Parts: sequence; structure tokens; C-alpha cells
Amino acid sequence: MAAEHPEAAKQLSAVAENVETHLSEVGRDVVDNVIAEVPELRGDATVVKILQASCEENIATLLHVFENDISLKNVEGPAAAFEYARRLAQRDVPLSAMTRAYRIGHWRFLQWCLDELDRQGPDYELYAATNRRMLQVSFGYIDRVTEHVIVTYQLERDHWLLSQSAARAARVRDILDEKDVDLNWAEPALGYRLRQNHLGLVVWLPTLTDEGAGLARLDRITCEIARQLDCPGRPLFVPRDAVLSWAWLPIGSRDDVSWQEVSNVVERSEPSVHVCAGGVGYGIEGFRSTHRQALRTQELAAAANPARRFTDFSTVAPIALMATNIDDMRAWVWGVLGPLAVDDENSARLRETAHIFLESGCSYTATAGTQILHKNTVQYRIRKAEEIMGRPVQKGHTDLEVALRAVQYLGSTLLRTDPE
Repeated sequence: MAAEHPEAAKQLSAVAENVETHLSEVGRDVVDNVIAEVPELRGDATVVKILQASCEENIATLLHVFENDISLKNVEGPAAAFEYARRLAQRDVPLSAMTRAYRIGHWRFLQWCLDELDRQGPDYELYAATNRRMLQVSFGYIDRVTEHVIVTYQLERDHWLLSQSAARAARVRDILDEKDVDLNWAEPALGYRLRQNHLGLVVWLPTLTDEGAGLARLDRITCEIARQLDCPGRPLFVPRDAVLSWAWLPIGSRDDVSWQEVSNVVERSEPSVHVCAGGVGYGIEGFRSTHRQALRTQELAAAANPARRFTDFSTVAPIALMATNIDDMRAWVWGVLGPLAVDDENSARLRETAHIFLESGCSYTATAGTQILHKNTVQYRIRKAEEIMGRPVQKGHTDLEVALRAVQYLGSTLLRTDPE
């Protein structure tokens, strides 16, 4: 990287001093562009007023940094920026809208500065050096401030969700517990339509990270899943504590969803977030049943090692229904698999081949095709598995298939560390 021009800081200071004389005009222009480009920020006069204050204070602060060559280590974001983040969190405006507003506002601000630099007409070398300095400092400032306002947004979102959720959670418990519910009362009380198809979710964090704001992250991924599935309304989101929430997605008249689409959303999200889903159910009974299925699936997923990011009930239904007592289930799996229930690579290979063999109707050819192996290799592995278990794979194959499926999802949770 080229050495910095000795006059670049002075030139940037001159640019900032002249732009500062138009501070109100620059602020209005930036706000107008942000609102034009981010529709989620329109329509609320209070929010727009605070946006104006936030933009003007950020612009004034950054111009002050330019003008006086202040180290970013000594700069904190303006109070209006943090208040704006809190208001957006309270009004359920997506975090993505706020961060996009910073990017758009930054670009519009830079246009004013670049126009001013053009008017001052320094030679090419000084122009380029000043431009580089302007970009470096301004991007550093925006990066620093957005990091802080994101944390503010998430913490406020957590506080807001908790404060708003108590009454809603009580109504949800009534619906889950009572057989006779007046839908004409329940739907307005929840702000959610019960006379449609629902998809129940349990969304959680294994632990609360140092940054906190767990509920805001859970709420965000719930909304992302709803958008991906093109839900005809907002999800019903009910926090249970700081790291776990229940949710229902409105599916309307559809009776199925793409599990791959849901899985893709989860895999793209923060790695600490886990999601379990029930099956699609209609009406108030479907509201209850999809929730029960999601709870069962979450119990299973929480016990799995390694833990999966997303699990749907339809894939693990037999195991989820059996897994009410992991200790009993482990003992049963050991009884079915015998010495094959050992947590090592060789046993894992044999279990995988045996599982595919049973699922393919005990076809060596189909199993070889699925695993991309020679047919003789499959025959060898099946014989080896039978030797270890002390019985043919096809004998009592229903129990064996369920036991293998249980190990597939719960992993080392159900296995021995050493053969006995």
C-alpha cells in the first residue's frame, strides 16, 4: 500500500469544514435517500424524526473526525443513533433494514464529500490520497457505530419481546391446555388467525453467548423462515426464557412445506441457533399437535451428539416418540445392536451400510449404488455386522432398523465408548 500523502489529512479537513456548512441540507438529503431505498422505515413520523436526528449527529461526528484527525478509538456513536436502534427494535422493524440504512446513508454522505473534493481541485496525487483517507476513516467509523447499534437493537428487542410476551404466553397456554376455546376471542387476543394451517417451531440457543440478545436472534430467524415459506401473515412468537422460544407460522391453505428451504435458512443463520419443526396442522387441534411434535423433536435434538441445526418431526417421528427416556432408549439400542453399538469409525461404517441395506429392501445392488461401493464390499460389511451382532441382519429387522435410525440422529449419545 502506498505511503500516505503528507497533505491528505489537511485536505480532508478542508473538505469536512466546507461540507459542515451545509449540515442540515446534507442530513435531509441522506434521510430522503434512506427512506426512498428502505421502505420499512417509512410511515412512522416519530421514527422518521429520530432518523433525521441520528443522521445529522452521525454526519456531524464523522465530519468532526475528518476535520480534526481524531482517532476512531476515541469516538463513540451519537446518542440519537442508539435511540433510533431502540425505537426500531420496539416497532418490529427488521435489523436488516437498519444496517441497510447505514450503508445507503454512508454512500450518500460520501457523494457530498467527493463533490466538495472535486470543487477544491487538488492535483491527482493529493486527490487520490485524500479520497483513500476519506474512505478508510468513514468505513471504519460506520463499522464501529453499526457494531454498537446492532448490539443496542438486539438488547432492546429482547427486552421488548419479554415485556410484551407475558399476556400472549398466558393466552397460548390456555389454548394448548383447554379443549373448548372461543376462536372469536382467541384470535384477536393473540393477533394470529387459528382457522388455517400452522407450522409449529421450537427455536433455541444451547447457551446464551456473551453478547446476549438471544431472543432477538431467535425472533429474527423465525421471521426469516416465514419469509422463505411465503407465509400469509406474521408468525406467533412466544419466548419461554432468554434462550428458547415457541413459534407458529401461518401457512394458510397449504398443507405442506419444503423442509429443504427451512433447513437452508437455518444453515445460513448464526451457527448458535437451532430449530425444530412439527408437522403442518389445521385449526386449533393442528395448532396444538404441531407444537407437541416440535417439542418432542426438540427434546430429541437437544440430546443428540453432534447436535443438528435443524430437525423436522416427519424425519425423526419414531425416534422422537420413543425418546422420552434417553437412558432406557440407550439400553434398548445396546440390546438390539450388541457390540455394534460402539462409537468408532469401523462400527459407524458397518451401521451405515446395514441401515441402507434394510431401507433398500435388503438389496446388495441398491445399497452398493447408494454408497458408491462394490457389491462385494457391501456383502462383506453385512457379514461383518452380523458376526459382531451375533445374528443375521434380516432377523428382527424392524427393531434393528429403528435402532440404527436412532443412532443416526442421536449419535454418540446412544453408543458405548468401548466394546464390552
